Amino acid sequence: MTATSPDANPDAPPWPYCRYGGTANDVGCRGLIVEPHAACLAHLGDVERSAYLAGLRPGADVDHRGTPLSQELLRELLDAVTDPRSARAHLGHARFGLAEFTGNADFGGAEIAGDADFAQAEINGDADFTRAVIAGNATFAGARMRGDAQFSRVEIRGNAQFDGAKVDGHVQFARAAIGGYAWFVGVEIGRDAQFPRARIGSDTWFASASIGGNIQFGGAVLGGDTAFRGAAVVGDAQFVGAAFAGDVTFRRATIGGDAGFGEVTFGGDARFGGVTIAGDATFGRVLFEHVATVGPLVCTGSLDLTEAVFGTAVTIEAAAATVGCRRTRWASTAVLRLRHATVDLSDAVLEYPVSITAQAKPFTQDGQEVPETGLTDPRVRAASLRGVDAAHLVLTDVDLTECLFAGTVHLDQLRLDGLYAFATTPTGLRRRGWVPVRWTPRRTLAEEHHWRAGRPTCAGGWVPAPDGDVPLQPAALAPVYRQLRKAFEDGKHEPGAADFYYGEMEMRRHAHDIPRSERALLTTYWALSGYGLRASRALGWLLGGMATTVLLMMLWGLPKDDPKPQSTGTLTGRRLTLTTTGAEPVNPDGPYRERLSTKRFEKSLRVVINSVAFRSSGQNLTTAGNYTEMASRLVEPALLGLAVLAVRGRVKR
Repeated sequence: MTATSPDANPDAPPWPYCRYGGTANDVGCRGLIVEPHAACLAHLGDVERSAYLAGLRPGADVDHRGTPLSQELLRELLDAVTDPRSARAHLGHARFGLAEFTGNADFGGAEIAGDADFAQAEINGDADFTRAVIAGNATFAGARMRGDAQFSRVEIRGNAQFDGAKVDGHVQFARAAIGGYAWFVGVEIGRDAQFPRARIGSDTWFASASIGGNIQFGGAVLGGDTAFRGAAVVGDAQFVGAAFAGDVTFRRATIGGDAGFGEVTFGGDARFGGVTIAGDATFGRVLFEHVATVGPLVCTGSLDLTEAVFGTAVTIEAAAATVGCRRTRWASTAVLRLRHATVDLSDAVLEYPVSITAQAKPFTQDGQEVPETGLTDPRVRAASLRGVDAAHLVLTDVDLTECLFAGTVHLDQLRLDGLYAFATTPTGLRRRGWVPVRWTPRRTLAEEHHWRAGRPTCAGGWVPAPDGDVPLQPAALAPVYRQLRKAFEDGKHEPGAADFYYGEMEMRRHAHDIPRSERALLTTYWALSGYGLRASRALGWLLGGMATTVLLMMLWGLPKDDPKPQSTGTLTGRRLTLTTTGAEPVNPDGPYRERLSTKRFEKSLRVVINSVAFRSSGQNLTTAGNYTEMASRLVEPALLGLAVLAVRGRVKR
């Protein structure tokens, strides 16, 4: 067999190759020949192979591109270049491009002074480079590994290139150090990709990569730009504690599990446009120094921004089941455009105006609609504003039905725009024991629901507090209603302010720190007119009072007969002096049924109607009738005034 040079066959390698087992249509073995022989290392005779291996020394260049290598043959090759003092294999350049490893490729602990080239190599077992040192570049572009790729604690002083590689098992780079870039564009990994505490000096690219398990970069330090654009991760993506020195892009990446970015530091821009996350996304304690836009991203679970810090103006666009912003700090203006989300802003720090808006339409990225798999209700709901300075907060089209307001700072300066909703009183007929109860519709706080639901005598329909929460008492809720009332009054929304005034008065009426006399007065005010806000109640009492007054007048107030005046005169010469005196009204007597006549009803009704208008009817009345008219002229105009006041409160601009 003689050495051959590359031929026109497209499957032929660009080096003199072995051709062992070749035919007219098959190039056969593509292994680089071992000069001066005409065969590759695998197909050399035993004597020639032994002579070749015996001639190798530690630090020698090794070039066996395209060569089929068994585990035993690889072991013999590495033993030939092993330094007896360090017991580690020492190679110069290691070239194994297109090589076929029938078992494992074990280079654990090896030192390669030049490049390590495994481009398009096929490894039928594991590729083990644990604790290896590669002074040049490590190239595995297009490599095929049917086992795991173990690179734990590897040191690659140049670049690491895995473009288009396919690994059936795990990829492990725990505590690896790569001086240049790490290129994993289009890589296919069957299971997990682990890079915990790895250090990469330049760019890290996983664009269009496919990860069949989890991806882990916890505690990693990535010196250049990082790109996961279009990457697909079946499991979780964990970057907890990682530091990104440059820009980071996850545009249109898909993550099948949770995404953890807790305590991550973004030194440049972070782009998450079009990202879909099937689980939870955690950004707790993340420092966003230069980020201008986060999203649009879709998170089927929760988007957690707890204790995150935004150092510059930011726009956050997200569709998520929940958005947690507990103790989040915005050091500049921020806009949150959300869908499907329940937002918790407890103790958030708003140094500049922050607006939360419900996005009406699904988000789009690159002209395509971002799918919202697993999310069905597009409403945006606020869960809590406790501890927030509401002077910088604007809520637009946000559902406040379950929102907790107690403890909000400057709540009277909260701005509500668009279509918003508060909790309301229970609808329909309820029962408190055997007593039927019907609540007048009004806006309420979720905290009032919790308090009323916890009362033993409460009628049904009120929403109880979540498990573990202690309902606030009325004394703590009255100031909350008062501040919301002022916010609505400042916004020229008088009907809404009236509801919160009603709630404030209700809480004062039930508060235990209010004197009993004042509570009794408030109870009377509530019963007569609903604190001057229920026109129907005041009109009902007015009509009832008028009917009672009419009845009293008919029975005892009108005299038996109209008194007839009597005149007496004195004639002195030609002068006549007349004196007219009215007769005293005579109390009615006889059966009550006879007193209830149409004539007496008409007179009594005229007396009552004039009393409501503070006018005297001019009708002669009995003593009882006079006192009844005085009481009527005192009470009934007041009830009429309360009814007018209630109507005014509902139609006032």
